[in-house]
Amino acid sequence: MEGLSDVASLATKLKNTLIQYHSIEEDKWRVAKKTKDVTVWRKPSEEFNGYLYKAQGVIEDLVNSIIDHIRPGPCRLDWDSLMTSLDILENFEENCCVMRYTTAGQLWNIISPREFVDFSYTVGYKEGLLSCGVSLDWDEKRPEFVRGYNHPCGWFCVPLKDNPNQSLLTGYIQTDLRGMIPQSAVDTAMASTLTNFYGDLRKAL
Repeated sequence: MEGLSDVASLATKLKNTLIQYHSIEEDKWRVAKKTKDVTVWRKPSEEFNGYLYKAQGVIEDLVNSIIDHIRPGPCRLDWDSLMTSLDILENFEENCCVMRYTTAGQLWNIISPREFVDFSYTVGYKEGLLSCGVSLDWDEKRPEFVRGYNHPCGWFCVPLKDNPNQSLLTGYIQTDLRGMIPQSAVDTAMASTLTNFYGDLRKAL
């Protein structure tokens, strides 16, 4: 199983990649979808021939509570409507783990159910937290799922300066869904998935 001989260096590299995404200039992003309280942007990914998506919105809750809902654990399955199962395969020190999760079919099943095996890491960032992940090449596959691949992705959550009871949640997602799907279907699904994620999370909190 490649890549987990050195958990600390994988975690550090992942965190640094996310911080780099977080500092990309605004004019590099194009709006993909905008609702009343969430904006989703995209730009071509440097990891694969799809897009890196950025989502941002304010959530009425404390940072720790929000990240506890997002990071791998039983709580996530209760509210995330896209996720159909989540198993923690391995736990490491320092808020790191390997998780396997499955997602529901999307767009009237044009996108069939997917399975992912990700390394996940949660770490302090400025006054808040960053929960980030990247897929691993895990050998064991289940035939009923297409194995997708998450290039470095993560969620930054920081308290608002003028109101610490509210938090700014910013996500970076670049998922290679794999399989034969038209790119336009992927783009539609990704933008909707991200806005729904905020809606589901707000309801749960």
